[in-house]
Amino acid sequence: MARYLYFFAFCQFVLGPFADNPCPCEDPRLCKQITDEKDFEVYAFDVGGKNWQYYNWTQVTTVATFGKYDPELMCFAHSKGARVVLKGDVSLKEILDDSRRDAWVTKQVELAKKQFMDGINLDIEQAVEESSPEYYALTALVDATTEAFHREIPGSQVSFDVAWSPKCIDKRCYDYTMIADRCDFLFVMSYDEQSQIWGECIASANAPYNQTLEGYMDYIKMNIDPKKLVMGVPWYGYDYPCLNFTRLNECVISKVPFRGAPCSDAAGRQVPYKQIMKQLNSSTSGRMWDNVQKAPYYMYMDSGGQVHQVWYDDPQSISLRAAYVKNLGLRGIGMWNANLLDYTDDPIAKQQTKDMWDALQP
Repeated sequence: MARYLYFFAFCQFVLGPFADNPCPCEDPRLCKQITDEKDFEVYAFDVGGKNWQYYNWTQVTTVATFGKYDPELMCFAHSKGARVVLKGDVSLKEILDDSRRDAWVTKQVELAKKQFMDGINLDIEQAVEESSPEYYALTALVDATTEAFHREIPGSQVSFDVAWSPKCIDKRCYDYTMIADRCDFLFVMSYDEQSQIWGECIASANAPYNQTLEGYMDYIKMNIDPKKLVMGVPWYGYDYPCLNFTRLNECVISKVPFRGAPCSDAAGRQVPYKQIMKQLNSSTSGRMWDNVQKAPYYMYMDSGGQVHQVWYDDPQSISLRAAYVKNLGLRGIGMWNANLLDYTDDPIAKQQTKDMWDALQP
C-alpha cells in the first residue's frame, strides 16, 4: 500500500494536471509535456504507421500527428525532447456560433490532455472570403484555441497552416497578420504551388524557388515576424501525363480547373519521394534540372505509350530553401510528410533518406 501511495504521489508530482489519465509510457516521466523552446524548429507531419522509429530524431522538434493516435510515438518523441501535437480541423460553418466554437476548443484541449500531447496544429485550408463571417470566425477560433491551450496546458504550442503566399491562394483570404499574432507560429505550406495555374497549362515545379521566396517576403511585408514562420517543403512530387510538348521539355497538361483557375496540379497525381527514386533510374530522360525554378524533373513513358513528366524536390532543391530559412531568420523548416521516404534497409534507399533529412539543416 505504501509503495502504491508513493507511486501515486510521484505521478502527481511528475504529471501534474495529466495525472487523472493513466500514462502509457514505461517511464511515467515521459508523459510530462515538453515545454522548452528550440532555437530551430524542425516540424514533421506523421500520417500513421511505424516509420517514426526511423526519423532523424537529432533534428525533429515537433511531430504533428495526422494519423491514428499512437502512444508509442508520444512516449518515444518525448524521450527525445520532441513535442507531439494534435491535428485540428473543423468546418468554419460549425464555429460561426461562439458557443459551438468554444465547445470544439474545449474538446481539443481535453483530448490533448488525455493523450499527453503538447499542443495542436490547426489545418483548416477552407476557402474564405475577406471580411465574411467565416473570415472573422477563423481568427476568433485561432485566438480561442491558443488561449485555451496556453492556459490549460502551460507551455503548449499552437500552430496554423497557411498557403505558400498570403495572396488569397485557393481563395483562402484569411486575416494572416492577426492569425500570426494570435498563435505561436504559421507553418507555411510551400508546396502545391500549382494548385491554381493562371498562365499556360504546362507542368512545372511543385515549389518554384523564386515564387516560394516571394511568398515569404509577402508575409513579412504584412509585418509578420520571420520568427513566426516555419517553411514547409514537399517530400513528394507530381506526375503529369503530357498531352504534347510546346517547347523544349514543356509538358502541356489537361485543363483541370480549381477555385477559379483554369488549370491546376490536379491534372497530375502526387507521388512519394521513395517512389520517385525507384522510378528515376528507369526513366527515359534521367534526372534533369530546371535552373529557373531550381527543381529536378524527369520523363518516362507508361505501358500505353503516354509520356509523363515528373516534378519533385530532392536534397539539392531543399538545401537551397533551407539556406534561405537560415539567412532570413525564419523559425524553422518542416515537411509534408515524414512518412514519404524509404525507411527500409536497402543501402541506396538509406542514403537517399539520410540525404533528405540532412538537407533540412543549412
